[in-house]
Amino acid sequence: MSVTVSSAPSRAASVDARSWPDVARLPRTSRLRTAAAERLVLRALGRLPLRVRFAGGAPIGRGGPLMEVHNPQPFFRRIGASGLIGFGESYMAGEWEARDLVGVLAVLAENPATLAPEPLRRLRGAWAPTRQARHRKTSDGPRAGIGHHYDLSNELFALFLDETLSYSSALFRGFPAEQNLLPAAQHRKIDRLLDLAQVGSGTQLLEIGTGWGELAIRAAQRGARVLTVTLSSEQHALARRRVHEAGLADRVTVLLRDYRKVLGRYDAIVSVETIEAVGEELWPEYFRMLDRLLAPGGRIALQSITTTQERLPASRTNCTWIQKYIFPGGLLPSTEAIEQVVTGCTGLRVAERYGFGPHYAETLRLWSERFAHRAAAVGALGFDETFRRMWTFYLAYSEAGFRSGRLDVQQLLLTKEETV
Repeated sequence: MSVTVSSAPSRAASVDARSWPDVARLPRTSRLRTAAAERLVLRALGRLPLRVRFAGGAPIGRGGPLMEVHNPQPFFRRIGASGLIGFGESYMAGEWEARDLVGVLAVLAENPATLAPEPLRRLRGAWAPTRQARHRKTSDGPRAGIGHHYDLSNELFALFLDETLSYSSALFRGFPAEQNLLPAAQHRKIDRLLDLAQVGSGTQLLEIGTGWGELAIRAAQRGARVLTVTLSSEQHALARRRVHEAGLADRVTVLLRDYRKVLGRYDAIVSVETIEAVGEELWPEYFRMLDRLLAPGGRIALQSITTTQERLPASRTNCTWIQKYIFPGGLLPSTEAIEQVVTGCTGLRVAERYGFGPHYAETLRLWSERFAHRAAAVGALGFDETFRRMWTFYLAYSEAGFRSGRLDVQQLLLTKEETV
């Protein structure tokens, strides 16, 4: 099947080439590769429960959410050059749209075998961009990745997060979730973690990854004494201010410090969605550090986004759109990988595990709604249209991952094995 593009009106967004070079300029690739990508993509889309319309023509597909490709030629060229990264960059460039973006992305996430048949997956290494070694193999990788994302602007995050400034999955009582229930759902998630770690009056608590301070404040209100560390200078400044405003500066210490430089022993350790930024090469060091810092009889409560064990090998080597634009150097662990590292490198064991992926999908939906509603305010902060399209795609891409079951979020309890 072919698509005629000569008469298609350009609908691409204006893109600043200095800020977004790979979006502003089409990649260099051969006509043969672009033509091959077009054939493969059209064949796959025709088999999916989607409707895809190219340049205003008749839609193809088997029904479902509508995807409008305004500029087919650049769309196929980007996919031919860099696969799913090109697919995301094409959205950033305004070359395609979808009113139900999550619905479109969920269909794609649920049908990997249709999008990439087994013979093509075996050849993936020949065309898929590889992860950048500077993020994967250096000890500064986590710091660089966290700074890239979390130091964007406290004001940006405040526009779409709720009043708790919690940037992780909430835990709802039921679905569908509503905006006014999000703060309580975030506290429910935090309280479950603190309960897992048995945090109460007099507990010496270490938090790895401060966020904007809500968990530390919540723990101190229980009577705990909290040391919380972060690599984000923006989060550090605001978290300290929020702790002071809560009247808890005598119970909470917020440090701008690498977790590997923390000293002491703690009754409880809590960390929310931090391991994803650590990098697989540093997972053994991370868990050995937790083992070293935990006092006898102590408990560790972790919350982590997880991928499936089957997807982990490809994630190790191939660069994704999320890794390129949102979390450089990030790698989602599988629950199996966490258990292997914990049991193989430490005296800890995974005592409990609780998955609640659908709650993350709802959390992301609420964030997306807020972000869309406050697009003008995002622009007023200095973030251009390409950034706003990137962030919209990121939130929808993530929500689709949880709705399709390809992603999960887990709370894990780690305890020390007793020695005789």
